[in-house]
Amino acid sequence: MKKSCLLFLSLGLLSNQVKADDWRQFRGPSSNGVVQNMKLPEEWGTDTNIKWKAAVPGEGWSAPIVVGQKVFITTAVSSGQKNKDSDHTWQVICLDAATGKTLWSKEAIKSKPRLGTHRDNTYASETPVTDGSHIVVYFGMMGLFCYDLDGKELWEKDLGNFPMQNEWGTSSSPIIHDGLLFLQIDNEQQSFIAAFDVATGEEKWRKDREEASNWGSPIVWKNSSRTELITAGRTIRSYNPADGTLLWQASLNAGGVSSTPSGNNELLIVGNQGRQGAGMMAIRAGAKGDISLNDGETANSNILWSTKEFGPQRASPIVIDGQVFLPSGRDGQLSCVDAKTGSKLYQSRLPDAGAFWASPWSYNGLVYCPDEKGNTFVLKPGAKLDIVRVNKLPEPDARYWATSGASDGTLFIRSTNTVYAVSAK
Repeated sequence: MKKSCLLFLSLGLLSNQVKADDWRQFRGPSSNGVVQNMKLPEEWGTDTNIKWKAAVPGEGWSAPIVVGQKVFITTAVSSGQKNKDSDHTWQVICLDAATGKTLWSKEAIKSKPRLGTHRDNTYASETPVTDGSHIVVYFGMMGLFCYDLDGKELWEKDLGNFPMQNEWGTSSSPIIHDGLLFLQIDNEQQSFIAAFDVATGEEKWRKDREEASNWGSPIVWKNSSRTELITAGRTIRSYNPADGTLLWQASLNAGGVSSTPSGNNELLIVGNQGRQGAGMMAIRAGAKGDISLNDGETANSNILWSTKEFGPQRASPIVIDGQVFLPSGRDGQLSCVDAKTGSKLYQSRLPDAGAFWASPWSYNGLVYCPDEKGNTFVLKPGAKLDIVRVNKLPEPDARYWATSGASDGTLFIRSTNTVYAVSAK
């Protein structure tokens, strides 16, 4: 009887902490940037709908995640330059979602970095993930750490130190599904994907990967046929999340992937555009085996369309109303692609736009594309570019490279030194 009461109480506490609209991972509940089940402000600015702003020490491009009334971010604070010769402190910070006040801050590790990182990358670029009771933080080659919601460390793991291409650092974020934590660790020496028990850190399965360095994150794709674990690289692969069995694979031949795939009930959009070429494809739900295209083919029974002309760069694609939006990583350009045919509807440079590093998101039928300067371009899907408005958060000497999070009617935007809570409440 006592055990039953304790179980009931623990479930009651958990239900108070977890809500349907919690933003528990990179790009939200479905890993695709689509905001549902909440009402957000569609306009904001320096003096408009800013609920609070909180200073953030150090540097990190990890996105904020939210569970209940707690916002979690990570950062790396350097004692000197951002390089292997300076001591760094890797921190996990919990903010009150209502006020921005720091509820707790934990030092995961203090050390010199094991590897270098690109001047545009950080040592805290991986977004944390939560199942509502565990907060799991991956700091690349520095280790994997798990906390409870009050900041108590539950376990940690050292997964090894492997070189990355040109010492450009890491950025692939973890993801959770059915009590398992998944990590895609692609590098220049020993690439693999692995699953761990979220509660204990015990490794459940691991699969080696014939891949060099990639920086995009895995996603759990829940489609009309089944639930799949998707990874991008020179080869796109789908795994059974329960045991790592390979379900299908497709050759992309454009490695060094920085973006994260995006899917809906029927289609998976995945690709890359970078130093190793360009490629992009739309894959139908229900594929099996090797579905790679033969020479000269651009489609088959599993791949709706493909192209070698373009692909997502650093910002991940978003699919809405039958269109795929691809913000550019260099010149403020945006491409809009027909999701059924792969043909470009338009390609335009957005006025006074900087580069797009953060991934876009959608809400209430509109697409929100945040650039590095603090401008968020609000677009209406259609055959031509239609800019509804531009929301601005100018901040001197700041860059907006972190992808946003949203929960309970509040949007959380992170710049170099600040987290903003945007709300009409």
